[in-house]
Amino acid sequence: MNTLKKFASYYKPYIKMFLLDMLAALLISVIGMTYPIVTNRMLNEYIPNKMYSTIVTAGIVVLALYIIRMLLRYFVQYYGHMIGVGMQAQMRRDLFAHLEKLPFSFYDENETGRIMSRMTSDLFEVCELAHHGPENLLISAVMIICSFIYLCTINVVLTLIIFICVPILIASSLYFRTRMRRAFNDRRKSMAEINAATESSISGIRVTKAYVNAEKEMEKFENGNMQFVDASKRSYNAMAKFFSSTSFVTDIFNVFILIAGGLFLYDGKISFGDYSTFIVSVNLFISPVTTLINFMEQYQNGVTGFKRFQEIMDKPTERDPADAVTLENVEGTIEFKDVTFSYDSSKTVLKNVNLKIEKGCKLALVGPSGGGKTTICHLIPHFYPLEGSCGSILIDGKNIRSLTLESLRKNIGIVQQDVFLFAGSVRDNIRYGKLDATDEEIYEAARRANIHDYIMTLQDGYDTQIGERGIKLSGGQKQRLSIARVFLKNPAILILDEATSALDNTTEVLIQQSLDELCKGRTTLVVAHRLSTIRNADEIAVIINGEIAERGSHDQLIANNGTYKELYSLQFRENDILNPFEM
Repeated sequence: MNTLKKFASYYKPYIKMFLLDMLAALLISVIGMTYPIVTNRMLNEYIPNKMYSTIVTAGIVVLALYIIRMLLRYFVQYYGHMIGVGMQAQMRRDLFAHLEKLPFSFYDENETGRIMSRMTSDLFEVCELAHHGPENLLISAVMIICSFIYLCTINVVLTLIIFICVPILIASSLYFRTRMRRAFNDRRKSMAEINAATESSISGIRVTKAYVNAEKEMEKFENGNMQFVDASKRSYNAMAKFFSSTSFVTDIFNVFILIAGGLFLYDGKISFGDYSTFIVSVNLFISPVTTLINFMEQYQNGVTGFKRFQEIMDKPTERDPADAVTLENVEGTIEFKDVTFSYDSSKTVLKNVNLKIEKGCKLALVGPSGGGKTTICHLIPHFYPLEGSCGSILIDGKNIRSLTLESLRKNIGIVQQDVFLFAGSVRDNIRYGKLDATDEEIYEAARRANIHDYIMTLQDGYDTQIGERGIKLSGGQKQRLSIARVFLKNPAILILDEATSALDNTTEVLIQQSLDELCKGRTTLVVAHRLSTIRNADEIAVIINGEIAERGSHDQLIANNGTYKELYSLQFRENDILNPFEM
């Protein structure tokens, strides 16, 4: 019932057009009843009494009514579908807005292809149900009721005999309906699997070609494809049983009218005109019954699609607490107090971490992969929530739980190893750091990121299209664009999460110069595997298995002869010559 209410709420903006659509559907049903009525009069009255002018007039009236019905059907088809499209657009809008508010944990568990399947194919099925559902139900219901009443006026007993088939039809439909619903739900899930696999393969097409693994990707795709075939086989088997059984029941209607009507006509209980009318009217009755049967498939697809849509809409979003305050005049002091964190109950990632970064200082996090360095970076912008008893993170002495997410994240800039650029122009990607930035502000940000001169060599300059995920740019160029984006944002806190680890040494030197410029005057947290890049950090913390094993400056940690020195020695042997730019 709750699902039905939510579905019905999407009709609200189109309620006037929906009512007109239903009125048009009602008139279509009423006009459909004129033919058997006129047929009965023709056979029983007009033709026997040779009322030729009345015969012509009745034919013209029926023709006029059919012209009106044609216009009504146009109205229903066009405006009814536009109602469905409008509802679909609103659902897609709501879904996209909801996706924007979902936490990182949702995207950790759901692949992009599955999400896209719900936003496209699922909502299309919902759109079809939104349009055809009410119309089919209204038209079919009116036709069934009107034909039943009209047939009763001719002969009640014969009408009741024919309508004995209705309970059999309902029972048959209900029996096969459940099986068909389950089968089509499995089919839809397998379709989402194909979308997810295809999206992953297409996104990684360059890796596939580089490793010459097209056959492996084809194998993975084919596995999902065959799962879809198997699910479709089960669903269409259920659907075939549903339609064949229900169609057989509707065929019985014709058998009943043939035998029972023939006997009634033989006994003189009805006239030949009434018998002919029964044949015509029963076909008018069978047609809406068949429509309702066919509608069951559409209903199942639409309901399943809406439930899958609602599954995402019911996922809890990131929300500010009721008494949240805005973070203003940020100085940038960051403090972790007894922070313990885990993504799930299987493993604790951080264990009782206590850490403080004074405003304007640079803290570097080093240590083995999987130790918790990136998790610390993710917790500061509140990408993952801390449970109440798992410690606290403070910005300028304010618990981030008490801050609005927007004000918190506006004051934090992040440069990651895996740079994400949107399909569009160079200008659009830099402006993403500040949507209302002027062109001069964009140029200045690019200059500070050491990318302006390169951009000016491009044929279209800042209007150059960079392709999906910036595919037309090198790794260093993409990284400098992301740095320009952060320059434009101008945050008080900066997080560098292995920002140069994927670059060659020469490019790294150039990027490091841009990063050093970016760090000036900001509280900076750096995650780095290349220890040469963090020698000048104010403090270095070694993170091992979610705990801080060592803290201090580079010289202090070297003197301690601990884990840091071991890590450093692994990267720089005694005979290694350090690059002068890294000193």
